[in-house]
Amino acid sequence: MKKADPGRIEKHLKELNAFNSTPECGTTRVVFTDVELKGREYVKGIMRGTGLAVKEDSIGNVFATLPGSDPSLAPVWTGSHIDTVLCGGMFDGMAGVFGGIEALRLIRESGIKHKRDISAVVYTSEEPTRFQVSCLGSRAMAGDLTLEDTKGISDKDGNTLYDVLCRLGYDMGRFGEIKRGPGSVYAAVELHVEQNRRLEDDGRKIGIVKAICAPTNFDVIVTGVQSHAGGTSMEARRDAYMAACELALILEKLARENTESEYTTATVGRVKVSPGSVNAIPGRCEFSVDIRDVDFESKRKLTERFLSECAAVELRRGVSVSHVMHNQDIPLRCSEEISGIIEKYVKTAGLPYEKMISGPYHDSMFVGRFAPVGMIFVPSRNGISHSPEEWTDFAEIAAGTDVLAETLAELANR
Repeated sequence: MKKADPGRIEKHLKELNAFNSTPECGTTRVVFTDVELKGREYVKGIMRGTGLAVKEDSIGNVFATLPGSDPSLAPVWTGSHIDTVLCGGMFDGMAGVFGGIEALRLIRESGIKHKRDISAVVYTSEEPTRFQVSCLGSRAMAGDLTLEDTKGISDKDGNTLYDVLCRLGYDMGRFGEIKRGPGSVYAAVELHVEQNRRLEDDGRKIGIVKAICAPTNFDVIVTGVQSHAGGTSMEARRDAYMAACELALILEKLARENTESEYTTATVGRVKVSPGSVNAIPGRCEFSVDIRDVDFESKRKLTERFLSECAAVELRRGVSVSHVMHNQDIPLRCSEEISGIIEKYVKTAGLPYEKMISGPYHDSMFVGRFAPVGMIFVPSRNGISHSPEEWTDFAEIAAGTDVLAETLAELANR
């Protein structure tokens, strides 16, 4: 088979990166904003220029298909996402999108015959940046996001996902067609940057993902008593922020000491303090919690232990603590069969590799609800991601793309 062209991948990544609302601080492309919609059109143009048939479903998932000889067979998928976090980088998601398109180009131009259709997919809004819910497109595919759910999810301006989709002309009468059942997709393989430094530190070029951690996300609201910073003694305070700080440290301790799982993380990523005055004791503090684990039961128990500690802090500090749960997703074990195929082609290429767990979640986590899934990682420089400093060498993406193309071609002939 022909080899991937690093220059072509570089060109596409850099041209897509021009669709960016924060060029002064990295890359921001939030779902269904003007720059993201223009980015979609750019990607669809690349897909068509590669000779692929392009279509879009009712939540904006984009499919670019290389037809096989037997369209009655379930297809093989690859792909990722083009939306970003605020002030992020140009590789997260996008490397998998253009790697997927390039892989299909290699298969087509090499004249590789295949029975199954092969599709490169752009999943809608893997990041929770706008609607506070991750993986909108793949979540809908798995049946975890219904038409009714879209009416209850809104952005900071009060626009519901349903209304945004309607304004953009998506056919909500066909929303039910998004959901996929077991067997509807034969296999899916996602190429992605690692977002950690293990490959780089170990001198490896490819990571074969064994499992994908899943998040539990909720907001914690601590309510105390707002009062004067000088007039209220330390003994009399019911400080919402200090209680929140104690809870954040408890969360960190619980995650560090969790021995029930191979991989656990816990993060407080957003904090809002009210009233936010230098001379007022905060009467309210709201913070986000992100708990990730490769084992669902371990994650569930850690969440329960943390919520029990919330009750103890309530009593100890004279505050009230409540929480709003957003999601409690299920981790995914990747297909050993697909991982074996990936490993075969990595060995053939002579690339040093290792098997690993993905701490970040991906659309593949939801695709795995209805299809066997595999993932290929390529290195991230210094392990940095979700940052303007995010970087992966284009030659490394091309090496991963070569493995991806071989894997897709074999799966499409099974």
